[in-house]
Amino acid sequence: MSGFKDRFFQTQDGLTLYIRDYAGPEDNAATVLCLHGLTRNSKDFQDLAPALTDHFRVLVPEQRGRGRSDYDDDVSRYALLRYVEDMYSLVGDLGIEHLAVVGTSMGGLMTFALNALHPGLITRAVINDIGPEIAEAGLNRIKSYVGVAGPFADWAEATAYLKSVSVEIFPDWSDGQWADFARQCYVERAGSVVIDYDPRIAEPLTTQSNDTETETLWSLFGALSSVPSLLIRGELTDLLTESCVAKMCDMHPGMTVLSVPRVGHAPMLNEPGVTESIRNFLIP
Repeated sequence: MSGFKDRFFQTQDGLTLYIRDYAGPEDNAATVLCLHGLTRNSKDFQDLAPALTDHFRVLVPEQRGRGRSDYDDDVSRYALLRYVEDMYSLVGDLGIEHLAVVGTSMGGLMTFALNALHPGLITRAVINDIGPEIAEAGLNRIKSYVGVAGPFADWAEATAYLKSVSVEIFPDWSDGQWADFARQCYVERAGSVVIDYDPRIAEPLTTQSNDTETETLWSLFGALSSVPSLLIRGELTDLLTESCVAKMCDMHPGMTVLSVPRVGHAPMLNEPGVTESIRNFLIP
């Protein structure tokens, strides 16, 4: 992919994080920060980000333990609030006072927390297929595969595995789409194809209390009620229930909801009409 510069940023505790920096139409263009999901990386926004650069500078960081960012020796620091602290330090170092955020899954939860902890920073929020109540079926599915896939002998084997565990999420995808998706999720190292994240990011998941987390997340989401928001939900998602969406809309009456047909968790944001909807929402 082209159209971005590689940027590196040092966190307060000394790790180096990688960021794709897509320049806007002018030096002082408004900023959009794109935040990926638990096991993902900056490549998840390789279609959306260039589509926004006619109006915005787009920053797509990789959280610690993912992609080209450093892995953390202390597994306990693979935690939501630590990621949020990293992002707040990043935008502060770049002198950014206000920005819009697009957050997929874990990135959406980060958006809740970033806004609650730093009121006024986020001007608009796009939340992709996540809410304060994380459905148990989806959470268990995620726990079942985080950190355990591969290594694979080649890209064909990696693609076949990925399709076998994700076909219900994207039932209409072609073989070419699955091959492209594999190259977003995995990387080639030492002659094998492996997951593009630290497998130890799964360890904190086993110690979390879902009830406690849910109460906290609802509190964080409540602070978003004054921020114009777009909630995107995959029609087939197993992580964001319709009842949770209804409760979110009650708490945030001005929030717009966009359903993506024939897609589970989480939409790639390049589905027909989705990129356009995000652009139209973000442009003041």
